[in-house]
Amino acid sequence: MEPKIGITREHRENVIGLLGPVLANEYVLYTKTRNFHWNVKGPLFHDLHKFFESQYSEIEESIDEIAERIVTLGGVAPGSLAEMLKLTTLKEIPGGSMTPQEMVEALLADHEHITVNLRKAAGLADDQYGDLGTGDFLVGLMQEHEKMAWMLRSMAQ
Repeated sequence: MEPKIGITREHRENVIGLLGPVLANEYVLYTKTRNFHWNVKGPLFHDLHKFFESQYSEIEESIDEIAERIVTLGGVAPGSLAEMLKLTTLKEIPGGSMTPQEMVEALLADHEHITVNLRKAAGLADDQYGDLGTGDFLVGLMQEHEKMAWMLRSMAQ
């Protein structure tokens, strides 16, 4: 049954198209953050291990919310690793290949990249497709990434 929520099918499909890469980026960032959590070494191990855990836990919640938003709009959420890798605009990084400082800087770059993309997607969802709900949702997600980026930026200095 098609959702009757005041957004045309075409606009819902366009918004679903915006949300696929958002979901994929969250999933790849989640995996990267978890990878760094497992593989961090050095004098800052304990602090970074805990910090990365707090971040991937937050990202994990966002993944579920984005997927549910896609389904709410009548779409099918991408759920395979192959789909995620096809849709993402982030790069994967093998485990254990970076220093703690490089890990922090890589995550910072990803959060900033996601923030820029979310800002654009929120504007399109709201202004071009009339989906205030998704626009608002993406603004909230963007603010979460801005905060995580601020924390990482503070650690990187």
